[in-house]
Formats: sequence, C-alpha cells, structure tokens
Amino acid sequence: MSAREDRIRARALAAGQEHLFRHWGALNEASRARLLDELESVDFDLVQRHRALVRGDLAGAGTPSLTPPEVFPLQRSATHDVRAREAAQRGIEALSRGHVGYLLVAGGQASRLGYEGPKGAYRIGPVSDWSLFEIHARRLRAATERYGRPAPWYVMTSQGNDAQTREFFAQHGYFGLDARDVFFFSQAMIPALDHEGRILMAAEDRLFLAPNGHGGSLEAFSRSGALDDARRRGLRHLSYFQVDNPLAPPADPLFLGLHALERASMSSKVVEKRSAGEKVGVIGRVDGKLGCIEYSDLPADLREARDERGKLRFGAGNIALHVIDVDFVEELNRGGLQLPWHLAKKSMNVWEAGAQVARQGVKFETFVFDALERSERSVTLEVERTREFSPVKNHSGEDSPATTRADLCRLHAQWIRAAGLTLPEPDESGLHPVEVDPLLAEDLETFLARGPKRPEVRGRGHLYR
Repeated sequence: MSAREDRIRARALAAGQEHLFRHWGALNEASRARLLDELESVDFDLVQRHRALVRGDLAGAGTPSLTPPEVFPLQRSATHDVRAREAAQRGIEALSRGHVGYLLVAGGQASRLGYEGPKGAYRIGPVSDWSLFEIHARRLRAATERYGRPAPWYVMTSQGNDAQTREFFAQHGYFGLDARDVFFFSQAMIPALDHEGRILMAAEDRLFLAPNGHGGSLEAFSRSGALDDARRRGLRHLSYFQVDNPLAPPADPLFLGLHALERASMSSKVVEKRSAGEKVGVIGRVDGKLGCIEYSDLPADLREARDERGKLRFGAGNIALHVIDVDFVEELNRGGLQLPWHLAKKSMNVWEAGAQVARQGVKFETFVFDALERSERSVTLEVERTREFSPVKNHSGEDSPATTRADLCRLHAQWIRAAGLTLPEPDESGLHPVEVDPLLAEDLETFLARGPKRPEVRGRGHLYR
C-alpha cells in the first residue's frame, strides 16, 4: 500500500466511507489511480456534514415567519421617478469608469432541448439564428461601445461542458469580444450520497459527482482566480445572469445605480407573477432575512393573499438577475463558501456490484439567492417580464424555444411599430418575424434615437442591425 493510498483510505474511513474501497482488489492499476485521483479531491469534512443532513442528525428550523419584500416598483410615484433618474446616472458612471464585470452561469447542457452541447450554444435568434452565447456577447459588445470600457465576462461552465464551451467561443472568434476579457471557470462537482449517507459510485473507479448548484458560482469565482482578476481590473460590481435568458440586460444603469445608491452588497430583479399558481420562487423575508421563498414553501393562504390594490402580496417572482459586489463575494468565501446546503432527492443511475442500477440518492446544491440574507442592504427592482425575462428551459410548452422566440419577436415588433416602420407579414401563428441586434439597440429609446437603416432580410424575417 502506497503512502498516498494509505492517507486517502484513512480519510475515507474517518468519514464513514470505507465502502469506496470494497472492490479495490478487482481494479487494475489505471482504475486504482483514477479512483484515488477523484478521492483526493473530495472534501471529506463536507461529506460528513452532508451525511448528517441526510441522516437527519440536524434539527429542523420549524415554521418560519414570511413577509413580502420592499420593492422598487414598475409603476412609480414622482418620488420614485426622481430616485430612478439619480440612479440611472450613477449606473452610467459605474459603467463608464469600468467598475462593472459580468458573471454568466452557463454550466448546463441542452440535452432537454434535443441538442447535444452546452446550452449557451443553442441557437435561439428567431431571425438571426444566433446562439444564446452570441446574443449575450452582442449585449456586452454594445456596453463596451456605449460606455467606452471593456466588458470583463466571467463565464461559469461545468465539468461536463467546459471544453465544449471554450471551443465554441474560439470557433466563433469570441463573438467579437477580446479573448483577454473572457474568463472561463468551472463550478465544483461534489459526491452524491445514498439515504444512509454513503457516497454513490458512477463506475467501479469513478464517484457519482454532481454540480454544487448556482450558488457554487460564487465559490468557483473565488477559487478559480476570477476574483483576483476582478480586483486587478478595479471592478466593484458583478452583473449576474443565467445563460438561458436571452432577454437579460447585463449592463442596466438603473439597476446598477439603485444598488450603488443603496450601498447594497447584493440586489435582485423581479417580475410580477402571472398568477398565484405560477410555480416560481419569490423574493421575500424569512424570519426577517431577505431571500427567495420557494413555491413549495409558501403556504396556500399566503400564496393567494393580495394587498389593497389587488396585487399578490408574495408576487415578486425571482428571475435570477442580480448585482453582487466583488467585496461581498470575497466575504462569502472567507473560510469556505458561507451558504446553506439544499438537498435534492432523486432517482439516479449508479454503479453497484458490477452493474448500473437505479437508486434513490441525494444531491447537494447551494443557491445564489441565499446570499441575500447576508447582505445588510439590498434593492429589489421590479421589471417588465416581456422586456427582461424569457428563459429557455423546456423542449416544448412554457419556457421553451418557441415561447422565447415568440417573446423576442413581439418585443422587437413593438419597437418597430413605435418607430413608424413597416413590419413584415405575420407568420401562421400571428407573429411578425423581426429581430433587433443588441448592437443596434437594447431598448425602445435607443432604437428610436439611432434611426435604424433598412433591415437585412433573412427568409421571411427582418433583422435590424
């Protein structure tokens, strides 16, 4: 037995994971080396804490007190308008001084959409046929042109799509961005456990590993050197968004300015829920601390409760758009990522006794919105769903490529109609096939101010660029 094997065996035994070496004698040298490599990277202290969670060794928190958040509303008073103008100017200053970086969470695969590859490589432009990555990149290029500063882009991948993502960016010339301003890093993978707290196996020489949730983006940002890069660049704020939402406006002066004026550490955008039954988490206070309340955790009476105006009291739907201060990311990682762990109990295909079998197991995730409770000050900004949120999650139905493309066409048709321009004939579903390049405009005001040229015709659609 080598010293390395002896050390790793001792760590596994101390963590109650001696079963990992049950079939050691049947492994060849290459398989033994591969298993040791994986085990050496395992945080067995964390496995111990996860094991305690699975086995119910930690006491429950009881029934929490839930209250709505304070929201900077979409329908604003004169006082709100004054604040909004001041905030927009502050946001422009932050962007013009190069204080803003961009953190994209892009660790997912597009297999649910019928595409084998990173979700960001999925083509979603209704006329342009641009990928999600390209649409986001063009928004960042627009910010670079508008504010005269580079747009440092931190792209979080996963173990499963990191190489493919890097290759996709390289093949497309980084979509016109400077490659030196694009920083790739991967989130951590951690072992899944069975219901007795034992690490599951994916093969005789491999552990069953799963991503540590979107909250892991903050840990990976620190661990990968991205935080050091942000420091060198003089960044103060990170605009956080997810790859599946092509309407996300990363360089929003109003949002950045409200965050800065409030001296917040982390802030959020929300949209009004379509109905009480929409299964989306809402921003609210849990025992006085700001956070996201999952749909399943909101009692039916609170889910249906309305205020004096008839609006849902818990209607601030979380859309995963945040501003997070660089200092706050460092604080959250001091001594290890300071976010709670959530258990996801699922059926998994694991390796047991020489065969792949279905077993119930537990994955562990951290959620980025849990960091809100650590932020002493925070802004919750309500925005229009039709302008800022249309995610691509499902193959068909709600939040699918079809609904996202339709939302893009509807939004841009409104701009074109408002500019007095002629729309192409609607298609069989009644949609006008139009799209506006983010490099031209990201909102109606800019579109009108720039006076678009004759559009480029692609098939039956018009692309304004």
